[in-house]
Amino acid sequence: MNEPRRERMVAHFNNIGKNLVFFSAFANCHIFTRFAESIAWETEVWIADAPDHMIHFNGQRFLGPYTA
Repeated sequence: MNEPRRERMVAHFNNIGKNLVFFSAFANCHIFTRFAESIAWETEVWIADAPDHMIHFNGQRFLGPYTA
């Protein structure tokens, strides 16, 4: 989930009245590292090779919506 896509999704779902949580999923760490620099802040990352571990990109909340 890169920043432009995150912004489009937020705009698209703006009227539903619910907070959104964005995830990116990767098969392994090698693939994740190819895209890590483009992951948007306030999103979560899950890697299949480490299914019990979540990576949260910045922010005040984990596994929940961010509201300023």
